[in-house]
Amino acid sequence: MEMPTATDSKKKIPLQTEEDKRVPISEMDRKEIEQLYAAFRRGKAKLVGPSGEARLLPDSLYSFLVELIGLLNEGKSVMIVQNQAKLTTMEAASLLGVSRQFLVNLLEKGDVPYHMVGTHRRIYAQDLFQYKVQRDGRRHKVIRELAQAEAKEGIYDQEPCSVDED
Repeated sequence: MEMPTATDSKKKIPLQTEEDKRVPISEMDRKEIEQLYAAFRRGKAKLVGPSGEARLLPDSLYSFLVELIGLLNEGKSVMIVQNQAKLTTMEAASLLGVSRQFLVNLLEKGDVPYHMVGTHRRIYAQDLFQYKVQRDGRRHKVIRELAQAEAKEGIYDQEPCSVDED
């Protein structure tokens, strides 16, 4: 294994683009999703029963399916979870993008409600998603405030200093 050199820190690492983050699916699936999305956007979808009877989808279900298929059409992954689903600490940590131990610390601090099933902690999905919305809101607020403060100071107009200038 090569040791990093001082000049390695000046190499530019390409940022991951939206295209790089897409979920890989087959070309046939991609075409079917595009056709389905186009069909949904053209008009109201109907459910057709085994007897051939057709019924319009309720507006709420139609909107949900349009959004779902739109996300799939963009190559994004989608997970559907019931509000009352009980998650293990590993599942909950994965959904938040944190380590299991970090999640356990949040549980013990009371930041996320949980209950015990025997000796195991369980978290309701709705409680986890409520925490995630609050956490993301706090993060966005801090980022906005930081950007506003830096804009006031004129930092956005300056070039970043290199390591050698310190």
